[in-house]
Amino acid sequence: MDSGNAEYCIQREVIDEQRLKERSQRMDHSQTNLPISHWLKKSLSCSIPKLKRTIVGFLPVLSWLPRYSIWDYGMPDLISGISVGIMHLPQGMAYALLASLPPVFGLYTSLYPPLIYFIFGTSRHISIGTFTILSIMIGSVTERLAPDANFLIYNGTNVTEEVDIVSRDFYRVQVAAATTVLGGLIQVVLGLVQFGFVGTYLSEPLVRGYTTAASAHAVVAQLKYILGVSPKRFNGPLSIVYTLADLVRLLPETHLPTLLASVVAIVVLITAKELNNALRHKMLVPIPVELCTIVVATVISFYTRLSESYKISVVGEIPSGLQPPGVPNTRVFSEVVLDAFAIAIVGYAISISLGKTFALKHGYKVESNQELVALGLSNTVGGFFQCFSVCSSMSRSLIQETTGGKTQIAGVVSGVIVLVTVLKLGSLFQELPKAVLAAIVFVNLKGMFKQYYDIVTLWRSCKIDLLIWLVTYVCTVLFNLDMGLGASMGFALLSVIFRTQRPSYSLLGHLPGTELYLDMETHKEVREVPGITIFRSSATMYFANAELYLEALKKKSGLDIGKMLTYKRRQEAKQRRRERRAERRARREAKRQKRALREASQRSKKSIFTVEDEVNGDIHRELSWRERENSTVFVIPETARTSDGCHTWMYLKGTDPDTATLGSVSDLHDGDTTTLDSSSEDTLSRDLERVSLGSLGKWTWDIHSIILDFSTANFVDTVAIKTLRNIFHDFGEIDVDIYLAGCQALVVEQLERGGFFSDVITEGRVFATVHDAVLYCLKHRGAVTIHSYENVLDISGTRL
Repeated sequence: MDSGNAEYCIQREVIDEQRLKERSQRMDHSQTNLPISHWLKKSLSCSIPKLKRTIVGFLPVLSWLPRYSIWDYGMPDLISGISVGIMHLPQGMAYALLASLPPVFGLYTSLYPPLIYFIFGTSRHISIGTFTILSIMIGSVTERLAPDANFLIYNGTNVTEEVDIVSRDFYRVQVAAATTVLGGLIQVVLGLVQFGFVGTYLSEPLVRGYTTAASAHAVVAQLKYILGVSPKRFNGPLSIVYTLADLVRLLPETHLPTLLASVVAIVVLITAKELNNALRHKMLVPIPVELCTIVVATVISFYTRLSESYKISVVGEIPSGLQPPGVPNTRVFSEVVLDAFAIAIVGYAISISLGKTFALKHGYKVESNQELVALGLSNTVGGFFQCFSVCSSMSRSLIQETTGGKTQIAGVVSGVIVLVTVLKLGSLFQELPKAVLAAIVFVNLKGMFKQYYDIVTLWRSCKIDLLIWLVTYVCTVLFNLDMGLGASMGFALLSVIFRTQRPSYSLLGHLPGTELYLDMETHKEVREVPGITIFRSSATMYFANAELYLEALKKKSGLDIGKMLTYKRRQEAKQRRRERRAERRARREAKRQKRALREASQRSKKSIFTVEDEVNGDIHRELSWRERENSTVFVIPETARTSDGCHTWMYLKGTDPDTATLGSVSDLHDGDTTTLDSSSEDTLSRDLERVSLGSLGKWTWDIHSIILDFSTANFVDTVAIKTLRNIFHDFGEIDVDIYLAGCQALVVEQLERGGFFSDVITEGRVFATVHDAVLYCLKHRGAVTIHSYENVLDISGTRL
């Protein structure tokens, strides 16, 4: 290697794929030749430790409950559980209204699922129960399948405007329970098949945009309770627009006592929550603002007879005791399967993100697949007890964590609080105004309203994420929660495809004194390696961007291989046509010469020597021609070889042999040739070469090697393999070598299975690092050489 390239050389072994394979083959072959029966026996064998790990993995409570310390964790879990249980009461009843169900079923939903999660869950801090978004999604299903119009009371032949509320609510509970069971079964199946990663397809901008749009649906759903009006129920796309239009129409009919109660409750709740936040560092536990509000509102309503005197709608009868379990109505499964799948995915995404946040903060691990199973069992079992879908709640989980909760014992304590309320205290809340519950929902959505600031944040940080947020919000608001989720997930995946389809391409240069190769546009200190182009894409090459990858390679390298090969093919075709024409012309000229010699022989009546064999042999032996872009020179002997071995040469000059003009050497212009009357064929070939070099040079380049940095590729498909094979072949035709560098083991394996390697493209073209490839190129190609395109072809049309 010359000294000019010494700065790129670090003395070590150059490692390519063949050497890596040789090293990997040093493993113990006795392990690789074991029969399949051995591996089956090993995988299906059962031992005590393996059985224990399996059971503990499925029942995580067994891993920590036997070691539970009452002295260390008992009191913090008790205080945390009481605080969370107090929050469960108002939120359970309020979110039941969002689900269009009687409030008592919100209490059931706050009781059973936390007990199931206590056994199967792996997070220590999340609080399982009712949640705003899932309640809205359940409400959209119940109102779609059980609208008020299906339960109007018939009075003889007339239909009254009165709705059979008992029958309607009974069927809505069946629909909600069936949807919950089906969604839970979907979660369990996904968890058992290790499909916990499905939540990763819901990016943070998508989830935040979706929850913000769901909060808009929640606000619209609560306006009828806040205003005290009864708008029509709409389902399907644009239902929120129609509902808002109907609410605007009903504004003159607003029930003022209900509106006043709502406004007072909202003001009290907001003020108390702000005081809570301001004084949270000075209090052991936060003040249960929501519970205090519903207690005070119930007392005021009971003693002032709000429902009778001012016609304010109240919760009504709350049955004491627990409902027996029942089999869900399986006939509605087919109608709610898509909604159940959407609820399952959204609920899991919210729970796992919140669980991982607390796990990272407190230094433990949350198993995503087990969380999916735990959440699914909580929903499935809860559905048999007339519960609706649950997931973790941000507000309750924060209370459980900040009040010192250490384990899910806090969830059991909160369940006991709810149980006591259902058994003994439920009837006390019969006079609670629904407007107060609506106010609780409205105030709890304050965190969702703050997410509108995401628009400003994402505008500054990432426009693509902002577009995902906006598309998700608009689709969810206009097309409802189920179709909005599907449309937003589809758009998010399309955005990923779009970004991988149009990645950034760069040329790399060497950072002196290191083995690093960096982008030459962003790092000014790097230097280009002479004669070598190092090309890198920021994304994997696959079917969607393979063509763009090739176009970028052409642009960055400065070699338009398509045009160059097209030019070459055309020149080769022209060359073949000219060769055939020259042969035909030579044959005609030979015949003319024979006729002339025959006539001369007859006239002279004597024979000097036999011309025919000599002429035939000389013509075919001495005939020579060269291609030229602007003009072509064909040279033929005018006479037979003389005794001193010399010819008198004639030439045909022109772009087309058929139209070429016949002349003598003296007619040639300067620069075309120096002499054609020579006794040496080498002299003739050298002269013809000088004729062609001045006009055929169409491209010039100084690249002898191109290295494709594949360190960003994590897979290759058949289209990418075909594109790579074409790159190797096409650039090889212009004497530019192609090498791959930085390929992962999986990519090399896929190249092998795809038939990429052959006798021409060997595994020696694949290197472990870019630096290995550079060292190899400098060693085998030497100094930089300037290539001209006419040097790719020799005089007969083959590669030199």
